[in-house]
Amino acid sequence: MGSARAAQKRTGPGGYAAYLALRGAMMAPQIAGPANALELARRLGRTFGGLPFNRKRIDRAAESLRFALPGSTDAARRELALESYEHLAMLAVEVAFLPRVLTEDSWTRHVDVGDVGRALDALTGDRPVILITGHTGNWEVMGYTLALLGVRVHAIYRPLDLKPLDRWVRRTRERRGLRLVDKFGAVHAVPRLLEQNQAVAFVADQNAGDRGVFVPFFGRLTSTYKSIGLMALKHNAVIVSGGAHRVGWDDAGHDHTQGRRVGGNDLRFRVMVDDVFGPEDYLAQPDPLYYLTARYRRSIENLVLAAPSQYLWMHRIWKSRPRHERLDKPFPDTLRRKLAELHWMDDDAIARLIEQSDQDRAFLTERGLDRMP
Repeated sequence: MGSARAAQKRTGPGGYAAYLALRGAMMAPQIAGPANALELARRLGRTFGGLPFNRKRIDRAAESLRFALPGSTDAARRELALESYEHLAMLAVEVAFLPRVLTEDSWTRHVDVGDVGRALDALTGDRPVILITGHTGNWEVMGYTLALLGVRVHAIYRPLDLKPLDRWVRRTRERRGLRLVDKFGAVHAVPRLLEQNQAVAFVADQNAGDRGVFVPFFGRLTSTYKSIGLMALKHNAVIVSGGAHRVGWDDAGHDHTQGRRVGGNDLRFRVMVDDVFGPEDYLAQPDPLYYLTARYRRSIENLVLAAPSQYLWMHRIWKSRPRHERLDKPFPDTLRRKLAELHWMDDDAIARLIEQSDQDRAFLTERGLDRMP
């Protein structure tokens, strides 16, 4: 309701003035050209990330990277945290360019489509499909690319408070065949789409709160949306997990002595599909919901590891904690058995995860907390 009221407040003259100002700001990168705009964004992102008031977020990102890359040094983790801010700023520039460069005539010059055969088979089949990605790389590119390949994709998104800007976003996305579904109406829209054997896309790595399904993510229990798995189970949906990463920029390298990028394509992405699985895989498991959720979360982990500098590490990934940690209880045997049923988890991995959970439980208990700060 608060979001709706804010949107109503911003549809008057002031709202349109803000919209025009934002559209004008989005024109600036296009005037500068992609190479200059991306390099400027990279510098601004790094500068912002390094400002004193942002130190807490940088420290949080570096701490998250300690779990993701346990063999890395403190200096390497801080560098990746700053690169995450570079990526966020560059992502904003890319979003401004995407409607222009990803067209029916030009998209192949900017997108390298890898081995997506399994995904296309699922997407063009006669079963509903749930597309999963995370806040890694440019998550809009995969939806754009599939739409340009002739696959109708419905992406769940949060409407922007500024209505004129929201209409522009919807219009530019849908011009290429990508359909946007308001997240506030998704509870009714998504089941209908799945019943029609349509493809629905989710960015599914957000913290799902205390009532989420707690599955492994970089060796630590992580709250993950239960609703996605429940929808898959109800409709016997196929899960396709993938993403798109920026390439060419880092591959070509930077001439830091001259402060400019050298070589490579200025706007280029690689689409990758990490996993495709269906009801024949998850319904055979003792706990289908847990298996399905853990498997797509593991796939997001693989996507992040493919390009660690292109993940939003500043997010509070592990903020919510499972009930046994919040209540200072031993690790549940039922959860231990669920972990043992995941074919990619061996005894050592389970032992490390339990040890980490015990450490998190002790941390919360000592400080009287029910979630990570």
